[in-house]
Amino acid sequence: MDFAFDARTEELRGRLLAFMDAYVYPAEKVADEQRARLASPWDTPAVVEDLKAEARRQGLWNLFLPDAEHGAGLTNLQYAPLAEITGRSPHLAPTALNCAAPDTGNMEVLAQFGTGEQRKRWLAPLLAGEIRSAFAMTEPEVASSDATNITTHIRRDGDAYVITGRKWYISGAMNPRCEVFIVMGKTDPEGPDIRRQQSMVLVPRDTPGVEVRRAMTVYGYEDHSHGGHAEVVFDHARVPVTNLVGEEGGGFAIAQARLGPGRIHHCMRLIGMAERAIELMCRRALDRTAFGKPLARQGVVQQWIADARVTVEQLRLLVLKTAWLMDTVGNKGAHTEIQAIKIATPRAVVDILDRAVQLHGAGGVSQDFPLAELWAAARTLRLADGPDEVHQRSLARRELKRYA
Repeated sequence: MDFAFDARTEELRGRLLAFMDAYVYPAEKVADEQRARLASPWDTPAVVEDLKAEARRQGLWNLFLPDAEHGAGLTNLQYAPLAEITGRSPHLAPTALNCAAPDTGNMEVLAQFGTGEQRKRWLAPLLAGEIRSAFAMTEPEVASSDATNITTHIRRDGDAYVITGRKWYISGAMNPRCEVFIVMGKTDPEGPDIRRQQSMVLVPRDTPGVEVRRAMTVYGYEDHSHGGHAEVVFDHARVPVTNLVGEEGGGFAIAQARLGPGRIHHCMRLIGMAERAIELMCRRALDRTAFGKPLARQGVVQQWIADARVTVEQLRLLVLKTAWLMDTVGNKGAHTEIQAIKIATPRAVVDILDRAVQLHGAGGVSQDFPLAELWAAARTLRLADGPDEVHQRSLARRELKRYA
């Protein structure tokens, strides 16, 4: 990245790059080795806690949150190059900086929509990195790409809400430190406005009727960095009405507010993943010989590397434009660009990672290199936060309106 950002961003970039070199990259294999010795694969390796302590000591903490009262007070444009750097080690760096999903989105929801008591009970320990959380939206029995399909029922019963439903791929739920779920369900399933039927409630993990049933794998991987992806059943789980987030019927709007920043954060980190892939491709190409000459002198390999560099530069500029628009005209004003980066970035990065895997041969699909796990994470992001086709449909409709 050759162009300069403002002085504060450049200073943070320098410190974060040094932190990655000195602490994060050396900890990658250590974390794997420690996790293999843990009683549960969902427990946190000691080295991760060491990274968190060091990041906090260096002031590299809660960088994602633009609210200066709770976070670093950075704009989206300032945070973009920092999130990109963490994407080079997506299974360690975001957690080390307390900038990992789904906690980031949940903290944003609590900061923006939570009551004073909710922020005191849940936001404060999340900001301190003392607990983890989960966001329970996706369901196995409906097409969850359309959030209005959600069937989980949130029924008012006196001074309590009773939650009944089944969720899956609930990120973070396998982590023993996950202490609270933000659950989206329908409080008014027969309401005339399908976007006012949903609400969100805070459900402590130890609530009777909450069962974390099993871990869901992602292309065979158990995603330890997010605390796993779980199937969770809510069987008449009862919580006080004071656990409502925002207002009844406001769940759909809160979800959209939460997903906007989440989508751009994913795209920022994806660019970092692509940069790591390009670095590994170049090192491999210079290190290996085939058919009498280094791989770096094979025309097809040169083409892969050149195309990857061009693609990353294009994606970065589109993401930075989107970040700038979110800062200047708001998420609604940047709606088209948010959808554009969500369509373009995971798709292109999957292709770059696929070429990197190909260049590494058997090593590319092995546990000795990070490429296979990066590929699985990037491919999953073509589904997470809305599949490609949903964004394409919405973006095309907006484009067509200009000519109608």
